[in-house]
Amino acid sequence: MKKSIIALMLALILTLSCFAPAALADNGPAITGEADQTVEAGTEFDALAGLTASDPEDGDLTDMITVEAMPELSFRNGKATPETAGEYELIYSVTDKDGNVAEAYATLTVTKKKSEETVYKAFDFSTVAVTDNHGWEARIGEAASAAASLKSGAYVIEIANPGNGDGDVQLAKAGYALKAADYKIKIWAKSTKPTYAHFIARDENAEGWETFGAVWNARIEENIAPIELNFTSAGEGSAELLFNLGKITPNPDNAADTTPEDFTVTIDKIELYEISGEEHQVPVYTADLTTGGVTVDAGDGANAAVTFDGTAKVTIDNYPAEGGVWSIKANIGLGGLTIEKGQKYYYSFTVNAANGQSGECLVESDARSWECRANFNGLSAAAGEDVVVSAVFTAEADVDDPVIRLQIGNAPEGVTNNTITISNVEFGKLEGDKETIKTIEAFMPFGPNTANAENPAYPWQTFNGTDEDNERGVGTIWTEDGSFFYRIDNGGTVDWHNKLICGFGSNPLTLAADSYYIVEITAKADKDVSCGVFLNPMGGWDPRFAEGMSLTQEFQTFRFATTDTFIMDMNFELLFQFGSEATANLGEVTVEFQNITIYQMSVL
Repeated sequence: MKKSIIALMLALILTLSCFAPAALADNGPAITGEADQTVEAGTEFDALAGLTASDPEDGDLTDMITVEAMPELSFRNGKATPETAGEYELIYSVTDKDGNVAEAYATLTVTKKKSEETVYKAFDFSTVAVTDNHGWEARIGEAASAAASLKSGAYVIEIANPGNGDGDVQLAKAGYALKAADYKIKIWAKSTKPTYAHFIARDENAEGWETFGAVWNARIEENIAPIELNFTSAGEGSAELLFNLGKITPNPDNAADTTPEDFTVTIDKIELYEISGEEHQVPVYTADLTTGGVTVDAGDGANAAVTFDGTAKVTIDNYPAEGGVWSIKANIGLGGLTIEKGQKYYYSFTVNAANGQSGECLVESDARSWECRANFNGLSAAAGEDVVVSAVFTAEADVDDPVIRLQIGNAPEGVTNNTITISNVEFGKLEGDKETIKTIEAFMPFGPNTANAENPAYPWQTFNGTDEDNERGVGTIWTEDGSFFYRIDNGGTVDWHNKLICGFGSNPLTLAADSYYIVEITAKADKDVSCGVFLNPMGGWDPRFAEGMSLTQEFQTFRFATTDTFIMDMNFELLFQFGSEATANLGEVTVEFQNITIYQMSVL
């Protein structure tokens, strides 16, 4: 009996001992509050300010935190005075009574001693910049009451009464030179009230009224969209392009369905394509997605994997809490091909995103990514829909290890996980002599891609996703009443679809050597909108600051500072990148910049 009792007690003790460690476990101490800091050389800073430490058993251990630096700094009571500029790694540690150690890390940036702030460049928005009408002239008939003008970065046609016929209100471009080629013309327009337009290419060399082609009863809605005209010219000649906004009634039996009164049509840009020659596709790689062909990289806390069943299924279990489109990458291998700079290529694949997905579609080096990129494209897929993603491009670089890289780290609004199916992957060369010449006639000051050395006071430019034939991204810029305006008429789903640029082409933003800079911005928007702000050297990607800016409907002042200097004068671009799914959902949004000033602090 005694043996049984003893055995029972031993078993009970053993059983309890199995649970005791978990119940009594000491998870060890933890440090919180560590943060990166920036100080000027010769300035004392407190490395322990804001830090706390605690332990489940020992309680508050804040007073026991120690700090070291690499390279070494001399600390006294957590304070030090660094004399040499550079970056230092701060290593915090604390030990509880049981010998458990916790560590935390932060970066200390020590800048060189510098002068007080002086104004290096203050942008003057009081002058209304010159705008080119690119040969488009408004014609108003006697029966109509309308006015047309170049304002607010667009061609604006205010129509009180459209007259009696479609030609009573007309935007015309005469003498458009033609050769033996195909032509495509897109007018990006919106209207305060739904209305109609006729778009006609009239043959100026014909004896009578003859056309190369026309689009009849094209609908113009509140949201900006292209009205597209396609036609072919058999040889040299010229066309008169007519965009008719006068009285149009498509169905005589329904007089109510007609051009309204008291409305405004706004045209941001007109795109003209001249397409000549011929080419054909030569497939060089078709993916077999039975067992491989796609890899997935996930960072910044994201979790994703890929499986194969004849398609590649990229399963995203969670998106990153912070990061960007680059935080999750699906890499479509190209079977060991190499890409030659200057060669024309095409690709095509089908993507289906269960919960929708936007992002970037790049052809670039697997190992070197953006440092060796042949093509940049966008990706936008609605939930559950099969979308064919395709592009034709001339390679911008030689690439020895190319992949088609989908950067998909931004989650659709309200989405926490996703399944993205990739299929029908084909990549090949385009052979032949086909040539497409695209001209953009925008009505913002100086037009697209023309901020140049002849206009040093106005180095501003905007880039839109649709400028490179992506599905989304339209916007314009102008000055008015001492402010600078950027209106996004169509928001893109990736940041570069709506990009405002200061410093472009032969009119860069030049900053002097041996100095630090602060960029001060006072701005608001008519809807809450956010953007990334980057000060980036021209010709590469190495931002001297990369910050976020959240605009509200009240003016705010933001200050962004550089933390290093450069040994010679350098050319920069100041970038504001607004594109995102949230921006795309806003509709039209206008940003007003009241002040942009760059301050210089010279190294002493």
